[in-house]
Amino acid sequence: MARPNPIQFLQQVRQETAKVTWPGRNEVLISTVMVIILVILAGLFFLLADQLISWVVGLLLSIR
Repeated sequence: MARPNPIQFLQQVRQETAKVTWPGRNEVLISTVMVIILVILAGLFFLLADQLISWVVGLLLSIR
């Protein structure tokens, strides 16, 4: 398949982006809140897992 020249490429990109259904403001807001909540939950999970592993290793090695 032959590569189009840069002008044709930009025209094709513009045509394809016109076909995209962009999310609305409400959908973006809901998705953003969900991502923030999941990041906080993942952070808490890894914090607790790290603390538990640290406690077990300390107990096994009698560092305390």
